[in-house]
Amino acid sequence: MSHSLADGGKFLILGIPGPEVDSATRELIRTVRPSGFILFSRNLRSPEQFRALLDELRGLSPFPPFLAMDQEGGRVSRLRQIGNEPPSARDLRERGDSSLIRRHGTLIGQLFRLFGLNWNLAPVLDLGVDEEADNSLRNRCYGRSPDEVSRAASTFLEAMRAEGILSCGKHFPGYTFVRSDPHETLPSLDRTLLQLEAEEWKPFRELLPACDSLMVGHVLCPSLDPSGAPSSLSPAVVEGILRQKWGYSGVVVTDDLDMGAIAYHYSLPDAAELALRAGNDLLLVCHRPQLARETAERLARLPDSVLGPAERRIETLRGRLAAPLPFSSERFIDLDIQVARLRVETLSPERASEPTRDHAKRSPVETF
Repeated sequence: MSHSLADGGKFLILGIPGPEVDSATRELIRTVRPSGFILFSRNLRSPEQFRALLDELRGLSPFPPFLAMDQEGGRVSRLRQIGNEPPSARDLRERGDSSLIRRHGTLIGQLFRLFGLNWNLAPVLDLGVDEEADNSLRNRCYGRSPDEVSRAASTFLEAMRAEGILSCGKHFPGYTFVRSDPHETLPSLDRTLLQLEAEEWKPFRELLPACDSLMVGHVLCPSLDPSGAPSSLSPAVVEGILRQKWGYSGVVVTDDLDMGAIAYHYSLPDAAELALRAGNDLLLVCHRPQLARETAERLARLPDSVLGPAERRIETLRGRLAAPLPFSSERFIDLDIQVARLRVETLSPERASEPTRDHAKRSPVETF
C-alpha cells in the first residue's frame, strides 16, 4: 500500500521561517499538506502584512488550516510585535477582577478573528507556586492554588469561545514543580500520582469539558511512566491517563517537538512517531519545518489503528474552526487601544508605562 506525504502531514502543525512565504516553504506546504501553522513574532511586521500572510497560508491549504498562536498575555504575547502587550495571567490574578480577565479573553478573540487566526494555545493551567523557578512559567499562571487557576482560566476560556476561538489547556502533566526549562533540557517531575491528583491536575480535570484541546508537555515522571519516556511520548500518560482514565476524546497536541527536552534526545521523525503512537493527535514542529517531509513520510507508514482515531479527532475539531472576519486597519487600531486600556486598568500607572519587553528569564527558544 502506497502512502503520500499528505497522509503523514495531516498530523503536523508547522512554524514558518519569516514574514512571507518563500518558494521553499510554499512547495513544502503543497507537498506535505500540514494540518496547520503556528505563528510567532518572527512572522509579524505589520497588521496588514500579518493578515496577508495568514490569507496566503489559508489559500495554500486544501482544507481550512489550524492557524495557531501563543497569545497568553505578558511576555508570551506574539501580537505585541505589532501592538500593545496585554497584562499577564499573573498581573490579572493579582488585580483580582474577573471582569478584566473576561475582557482579556474577548479582546484576544476579536484580534484573532480580525487576523484570521482560529486557535489560541492558551491558557496555561499550571500553578504559579514559585515565580522564581526556572521552569518557563514565570508570570504565566492564573493562580497559586487549583481553585484560583480554575476560576480565572474558565473565565478566559468562556470569553474566547464566545468570539469563536479555540482554546488549548497546557501543559499536562504539569511544569508546576519542575526545576528546569524544557526549552533547554528534559525536566523531571518528582510527584506521586496522589500528589498530582490532589493539586496540579485539578484545573485540568475541572476544565476538561471547556478546553477545545489539551497540550502535553515534556517531562520525565517516574511515578506515571517508569520506562523513562517523556510525558509527550508516553502511552502511559497520553493514552493511559488522558484517554482511558479521564475519558478525554478531544484533540491532544504536543508541546513543540523542537524544544531541547526532545530535540536533544530524539530525531524529529522518531519523536513524531512516538508521540502519535502515544495518543497525541497534532504535533508541533515550530522551528525545523525543513524536516517535515521526512517526518510526514514516517508518520504515513504507521498503521491505521494509530492514524485513524487521531485523524477523526482532528477533523472533528477542524469542523469548528472560525472563519476570518474582514480586515480593517481602523478596527485593529481600536482593538489595540482597548488592549492598552486593559493593561493600564490591570497594572499600576507606573508599571503600565514600563517597557513591555520582559526578557528576564526568557527562554532562548521562542515557543511555549
